[in-house]
Amino acid sequence: MFLRPHSISHACGLKARLLLLLLFIHTFATACTDNATEEEAELPPVVRRSATDTDTTTVASANTFDLLGNPFVATLEQSNDLTSYFDRIHADFTVDAEAIENRHNAGVTDTIYTIRSGESALEFYAPSYSGELLLQMADIRSADIVLRDNLRVGMPQAELLKRLRSQGGDLKITQTPTEIIASAREGAPMSLHFFMQGGKVTRILYEGYVD
Repeated sequence: MFLRPHSISHACGLKARLLLLLLFIHTFATACTDNATEEEAELPPVVRRSATDTDTTTVASANTFDLLGNPFVATLEQSNDLTSYFDRIHADFTVDAEAIENRHNAGVTDTIYTIRSGESALEFYAPSYSGELLLQMADIRSADIVLRDNLRVGMPQAELLKRLRSQGGDLKITQTPTEIIASAREGAPMSLHFFMQGGKVTRILYEGYVD
C-alpha cells in the first residue's frame, strides 16, 4: 500500500520516527555528560603554591649586588656580561684577554679581561670552572665612564657624600681633605676611593675582592 505525503497514516509514521529520534538524542547526550564528569574526576588536583613555599627574597638577594659588590651593575646577570660595562663607557675603548693559571689549581687556565679607555681601566677575573666575570679592579680617570647612581669623575663633593650616605649603614665612609673612601663595615675587603681636588672628584679607584 502506498501512502500519500499528507495522509493520516503518513503523519503518524513521521511522529513515531521523530519521537524515536528525540529519545536517541537524549540518551546519547546523557551518556556524553556522564563521561565528561568521569573524565573531570580523573584529572589530577591543581597544586597551588603559597608565597611562603619559595623564598623570593633570598633568591633576589643572591642575584643582586650592593654598591661595593659591583659599582657598575646591580644584578648577577649583568655582571657576567661584558657588554653591560661597555654601556657605561662613552668613549673609545679596547678589550684585552690574557690566559692565566688558576690561583688554586695549576692545571686550570682562567682569563683576565681588561677594558681600557684613555687612562681608565677595568679588570675582570674569569674563572673557567664557574663562567663568572668578577670585577676585581677599576681605575676611572675620566667622566666618560659612569658608575651606578651617576657616580663619576667631576661630580661635586656634596653630591658624592649624599649618594654614598643613601646606600645605608652597611657602608663605612672615611673622609680626608684629599680622599673619600667607601668601604664595607663587615665581610670582604672591598672599597671605593674617590680622590678629591678643588671640591670635586678627580679619580675613582675600585678595589674588589676575588678569592
